[in-house]
Amino acid sequence: MILKKGMIDFSMKKIDLGKDPVVSTLFKLAIPSMIAQIVNMLYNFIDRIFVSGIESIGTDALASLGVCFPITLILSSFAALIGLGGAPLSSIKLGEGNKKDAERLFNQAFSTLFCIGIILSILVFIFAEPILLLFGCPDSCLPYALPYLKIYTLGTIFNLIALGLNPFINVQGYAISSMCSTLIGALLNIILDPIFIYVLNLGINGAALATIISQIASFIYVFSFFFRKKSSFKFNIKSFVPTKLILSVFVLGLSPFIMQLTESAIQIVFSICLKKATNGNSDYTAAMTILLSALQLISFPLNGFSNGAGPLVSYNYGARNEERVKKSIKVITIFALIYTSIFYSISMIYPQTYALIFSASKNVIEIVAKYGRIFLMGTIMFFAQMALQNTFVALGQAKISIFLACLRKVILLIPLCIILSNFLGAQGVFLSEGISDITAGIITYTTFALYSPHVIKKRCQEKNTIAL
Repeated sequence: MILKKGMIDFSMKKIDLGKDPVVSTLFKLAIPSMIAQIVNMLYNFIDRIFVSGIESIGTDALASLGVCFPITLILSSFAALIGLGGAPLSSIKLGEGNKKDAERLFNQAFSTLFCIGIILSILVFIFAEPILLLFGCPDSCLPYALPYLKIYTLGTIFNLIALGLNPFINVQGYAISSMCSTLIGALLNIILDPIFIYVLNLGINGAALATIISQIASFIYVFSFFFRKKSSFKFNIKSFVPTKLILSVFVLGLSPFIMQLTESAIQIVFSICLKKATNGNSDYTAAMTILLSALQLISFPLNGFSNGAGPLVSYNYGARNEERVKKSIKVITIFALIYTSIFYSISMIYPQTYALIFSASKNVIEIVAKYGRIFLMGTIMFFAQMALQNTFVALGQAKISIFLACLRKVILLIPLCIILSNFLGAQGVFLSEGISDITAGIITYTTFALYSPHVIKKRCQEKNTIAL
């Protein structure tokens, strides 16, 4: 789509990260990435909506998806480790004019993703049942969760490669192409879900089958992109063997990896604490699944926006263009603050909105209405957690990024959830999320305001490459 003069041009042409106007370039990069994240949520949201409508087992089936989600999130976090660690580094290398190392990073990222995908697929398929029990799966949900997870695992390698290589499309300036990979998969999932679940009567297993077929479609699109003439990165078997470059990828990728991994870890803690506090009441697990979906609805698009804008920051950081780096960060921060303020208002005024989307159960809706505000009260600070933390990644600041990634979940939320649930029961589980989000947001904003100007100034005044 090409808009009229004076508007942002969302065409398929390549974006010049070093020369095109900062504001329009940022949105041309970020909005497609944001849309991609929104569409990516549909994989889980569509599954949950259709599964919740299965006659007689809807609540247990929905709770089963809630238990499986953190496991699938762990699997996809390895894509973030490699893709979101390698892509910013390759963008910085491109900004420096070092295309050779940028392409080496891409090839080593691909070979690493392939190996990780094979290993994870085998392990999760074999040990699916003990993994689900470890993750706090209620006994009533196990008959539905186990086959779902095993089927889902079959598409792991395709999903990891698609998710992990997609950022390498974006850093080349092809934001629309990057978005299309996710859009193709999600639209296919929407079409296949009702067919497999209801028409073919496959139930929750049909949802898993629809998802992996959709993931394979996304993989085919992403993989084929790098065979096109317009791609700056090409597959080169000689570059598949890991070198010290891949170590830099792992270091920088630890931040988004930990963010996703701890997201999964806290859902495990939520499930275990709720199971203990409610004597295994699946209505509370279903309500938590809905509220976690609400958090995804708020955080995933924002995460997509900041990650999409990241190549602009990384490229100009590598090119030592201080003015463009600072202006990019300013626009990202302002947009993120406006975005989070809107969703915060909705969450505080009418939290039941989210419950009505995913469940028709009166009990589940009442639980969401009762605890929704305290669970979501920290979303106002997501602009700092998502946008500013991802900006640290774009600047190649691995150590500070890793600390901030650990802060929200590991240091704050998990201990709070365990402590408060022992004193306040189910209420303590929901309250812990809100408290940790507010605290982590304040610390992230303060750290960024004090630390980032020094990092940017130092980089632009030196000739050294990125320090990890």
